[in-house]
Amino acid sequence: MFVRKIATAIALVLATASMAAAQSPTRIQQFNAWGAYSYNSGGGKVCYVLSVPKEKSPAGVDHGDIFFLVSQRPGQNISYEPQAMMGYPLQENSKVNVVIDGRTFVMFTKGNSAWVENAAEEPALVAAMKSGKAMSVNAKSRKGTTTTYAYSLSGISAALKQIEACK
Repeated sequence: MFVRKIATAIALVLATASMAAAQSPTRIQQFNAWGAYSYNSGGGKVCYVLSVPKEKSPAGVDHGDIFFLVSQRPGQNISYEPQAMMGYPLQENSKVNVVIDGRTFVMFTKGNSAWVENAAEEPALVAAMKSGKAMSVNAKSRKGTTTTYAYSLSGISAALKQIEACK
């Protein structure tokens, strides 16, 4: 299954211990466009919600596996950390913009991933995702291609509630 393949890749990327210590994730439950997952790593239990874009632009470009996730790592005091992961390297020193109902959140990039530039805005981004109607992620590849991804926010609140008690 495509989602399980992506979830396994995320588990390996998110594991803070050695790759050998990473375990395959378990899907807890699917909530419309968002799935809730967990796995155990050397640093403790990791829980996250994950979705894939419903639309990708430009058409005709190999985007690879694209997804957006929000993770919880209680053993590391990380709560609801949003992350965008692309199937290609992002342009160095570029920014990724997450737009929810007209409000923009800026993410810094490293490799093929992006995180909220100002960590103090993470709760606001998660709150916007929970109350929002539409989310788009705008990025630039290392080759200079501008890309846009549209995500459904249907199910995000229920999925986040599911991982609330991650311990």
